[in-house]
Amino acid sequence: MSSDSSELRPLQHRPARHASPTPTLPPTARQDGRRPAARTRSWTGPHRDLRLLRRACRRQRRVAALAALGYFAVFLTLTVAFPAVMTRPAPGGLPTGLLLALVQLPVTWLAVLFYEATARRYVDPLARRVRRQTHPTHDGEARP
Repeated sequence: MSSDSSELRPLQHRPARHASPTPTLPPTARQDGRRPAARTRSWTGPHRDLRLLRRACRRQRRVAALAALGYFAVFLTLTVAFPAVMTRPAPGGLPTGLLLALVQLPVTWLAVLFYEATARRYVDPLARRVRRQTHPTHDGEARP
């Protein structure tokens, strides 16, 4: 018995997409034997800006998450792999493990500050550009 329930629900119509029960031919196998013209991709305009915005947000999330979670993973690995090192006293008199645990909070704050700084510098200008292109002002009026 198959667990695919796609046959139970009818295909929903989506604008500019036509659900057809018959499979379409691949672009290289047209019935008249001609190859279709190559579709050119626009590297300018609002779609490019949206791609850049998505890429900047993704990069920003990855770097901030890897900084905070990476430090935490290193701390856990040291705790499990080298418990003797973590119990030694650090220069301030605290055990090394406790000192590294306390340093975790400033590392998380630095990750958040880095996230905010890169958002203001790279992501926000792209978002403003996309917003201007999708919502142009009318008759020279400034939008709130």
